[in-house]
Amino acid sequence: MKLIFIRHGEPDYTIDSLTEKGWREAELLSQRIEKWEVTDFYCSPLGRAKDTAKSTLQKLNRTAQTLDWLREFKAPIWDEMMQRRKVPWDFYPEFINAHPELFHLEKWSGNQVMAEGEVGSQYQWVCKELDNLLIKYGYIREGYRYHTNENTKKDAVVVCFCHLGITCALMSHLINTTPSQLWQGFFLAPTSITVIGTEERTPKEAYFRCQSMGDTAHLLMGNEPVSYYGYFTDPFQG
Repeated sequence: MKLIFIRHGEPDYTIDSLTEKGWREAELLSQRIEKWEVTDFYCSPLGRAKDTAKSTLQKLNRTAQTLDWLREFKAPIWDEMMQRRKVPWDFYPEFINAHPELFHLEKWSGNQVMAEGEVGSQYQWVCKELDNLLIKYGYIREGYRYHTNENTKKDAVVVCFCHLGITCALMSHLINTTPSQLWQGFFLAPTSITVIGTEERTPKEAYFRCQSMGDTAHLLMGNEPVSYYGYFTDPFQG
């Protein structure tokens, strides 16, 4: 099975849609996806994700099921350094250095800042919803793995149009690490593609493994510069 998470195109947050560049990115993305054999499409309820999916769905004459839990991860925390509420990632290095528990699988959600923002409960909810979706395809979670059976749809290709934060949260659950490690350590460019596949090396026991993360080959092949919207320093432009 393959789970494919796609971040929305370059956003115009003021209207919850895409910039002119974002629409070009979405078109190039659709030209790539139309070659895939997709089992099901799912989409965040937010406008920028729906607009990113629009070109693809029109080309394939398909529809996407809207899932509320695919919206951008929403559990605002109080950032003492910036003196405002913000998303629970992109901490400054000095904060990370003072709170190593953020990278501990069993302790990260107990961090005072995370607990005050109820990040742990939001994380548990979206992970539970993901596991409920995977049951539809015959993958049943137990501990750090998934059980399969004779009805498991091992050739399923599932595409989710969503956002950077929720992608990292769901990925961390699938590969059994903390969301803080992915939120803090990875950037996903607009319309980037992240592929997570299952491996069943032991019969009836599957483990999810990331095959690619943040791939933007469709933009490079279309001579469209990669947007670094949401990145905080000057990126490498090679």
